[in-house]
Amino acid sequence: MTLQEQKTVAGEDGGHWLAVRPRLILASGFMLFLELALIRWTGSNIVHLSYFTNFVLLGSFLGIGLGFLRVGRARRQPYYSPVILFGLVFIVLTFPVTVDRNTEGVLYWTSLSTTGPPAWLILPVIFGAAALVLMGPAELVGRCFPELPRLEAYRYDLIGSLSGIALFTALSFLSAPPVFWGLIAAIAYGVLLVPRPRVIYLGLVTVPSLAVVGLLLAETLTAGAFWSPYYKVTYKQFLQLGVPVTDISVNGIPHQQAVPAAARLQWERQYGLPYERASTPPKDVLIVGAGSGTDVAIALSKGAAHVDAVEIDPKLRELGGSLHPDRPYDDPRVTTHVTDGRAFLERTGDKYDLILFALPDSLTLVSGASSLRLESYLFTEEAMRAARAHLKPTGTFSMYNYYRESWLVDRLASTMQNAFGHKPCVDVVSTAGQQAVITAGATPAAQRCAGEWAGAAAGTPPPTGDDRPFLYLKDGDIPSLYLITLGLILAVSLIAVRVVAGPYRRMRPYADLFLLGVAFLLLETKSVTGFALLFGTTWVVNAIVFAGVLVAVLAAVEITRRFRTPPLPVMYAVLFGGLLLAWLVPNTWLLSLPLPLRAVAAVTVAFLPIFAANVVFAKRFSDSADATTSFGANLLGAMVGGCLEYLALVIGYKGLLIVAAVLYLGAFLLLPRKAAVT
Repeated sequence: MTLQEQKTVAGEDGGHWLAVRPRLILASGFMLFLELALIRWTGSNIVHLSYFTNFVLLGSFLGIGLGFLRVGRARRQPYYSPVILFGLVFIVLTFPVTVDRNTEGVLYWTSLSTTGPPAWLILPVIFGAAALVLMGPAELVGRCFPELPRLEAYRYDLIGSLSGIALFTALSFLSAPPVFWGLIAAIAYGVLLVPRPRVIYLGLVTVPSLAVVGLLLAETLTAGAFWSPYYKVTYKQFLQLGVPVTDISVNGIPHQQAVPAAARLQWERQYGLPYERASTPPKDVLIVGAGSGTDVAIALSKGAAHVDAVEIDPKLRELGGSLHPDRPYDDPRVTTHVTDGRAFLERTGDKYDLILFALPDSLTLVSGASSLRLESYLFTEEAMRAARAHLKPTGTFSMYNYYRESWLVDRLASTMQNAFGHKPCVDVVSTAGQQAVITAGATPAAQRCAGEWAGAAAGTPPPTGDDRPFLYLKDGDIPSLYLITLGLILAVSLIAVRVVAGPYRRMRPYADLFLLGVAFLLLETKSVTGFALLFGTTWVVNAIVFAGVLVAVLAAVEITRRFRTPPLPVMYAVLFGGLLLAWLVPNTWLLSLPLPLRAVAAVTVAFLPIFAANVVFAKRFSDSADATTSFGANLLGAMVGGCLEYLALVIGYKGLLIVAAVLYLGAFLLLPRKAAVT
């Protein structure tokens, strides 16, 4: 940034009543909080937006990068941000939408009905709005950078980001509805944006911010709607053939029903088949996906002496406890566990007569840091081996669902065959929706099949594994839908950078920082997914991992600020060594360790390359001539990394380490000569 540009920024922000350091912390915390809130809220109201799992995240990265690049080129405060936020909230609440799910190569797990504007219209609106909304707080953060030394500004930026994560995590823990998110956004805009001139401030900040709060309050007060850490949950109660039924939807998707056990067994045969296929009546039962309690009630009606009910969502568990007609969770024979199903299997030492995966639905398809993958690791071959290890000698493992495609039934049956060493029982209860039950005994004698399964049909994809846990992806490539979408995102981003930041040559000196951003996002994705496997795909684990990444980055910055660190070539060598270690250490070995030791080993393996990468970035960033442009280039690189994340569909999560290593090598080769010796 030139001296004149710095004076321009200082001249406008210098009159702010809040000192630069607390203002930087507040702006950075607000930026991350708003990003998380947008990801969470849009995914819950734009039905099936979660199928494009990091769509809003990519828009946020673009906006944050553009906000930094805009510093020095814009004289006015970013009053546009609250106005666009109001427009986004108004559009989403006025035009609830679904995206096109009839797409070759992608299996969608819910209703095929569509509502609202077409996908080609609404998705660009959401992407663009998310970018423009986040560009405002990012610009406010960027305006603080020229007033402080490089690493000190970055330090306070990271402290603010940690504060934003902590606040959003606390609200998730309290199941706070979106009106509280809107209130926090309104307060942050009011504090951070300078009220000059007052008429513009009132019209562009106060009015739209209060309007957002009003819209979110109206949504919050909707009858039968509440928020869990994962979903917007709605329910309605009615009588069906004289039987009380509670119909539960999450994020606008029909999810499950709380129905008396007797009625459910009468209406749908699949619910009783796991007990018919067991060689002996099961007494000790584990149910993964217990939800509102119908499957638990059925197990009790079948004579279970003890049921471990595992449900990832605490609010669904609470709803079942208060509304299920049979009150299964009040039964002393039932113990509930609010956690991830795969994590429970890895931790428990108990043995069971029956382990049941009861309709664990898929609400996401491919992985991204923006969205939880509720069953990504539940249906891999390793998961089924873990289930087998917890069966008694005469125990059985069973799963049922509406699988929608015959190849998916065959894929799961093949996975079970590989894990158990013999053919399972396969009961296709209804070809409409491929309603099926797949059951395998600990031994062939422990299962009672109605007939022998014929085996997987030709063309059935192989079983999934922990490295590529994409059950619903039939072919081993990236579906054309995602390639087209990502290509359009990159094209729009290129145009937006040129319009906002001017000629690309402005960022040319920071090409290595751009590549560092690309590689780091891939490294972060590998860490998040790895911890999800090792410790559970819960919102708590995800929050801890994201916070841990920021703590590792902050530690790297503090060490670089306070101590003399080795030259960049040495730090790159440490980085490549950390990547090699992460490649060599298998997840199977980590999973075999006791939980405390597993945590220590996993943190060491995951955070060594993250720490080294950020020492590299901190050293390089501290010597950059233009703080905001170099930082913006790094953030835009992170957006490109979010696009490259989809390579995991083809090469697996472990393969992302190789891609990251190549990118880091490119960054090293692009180092300016002066930086290479410091």
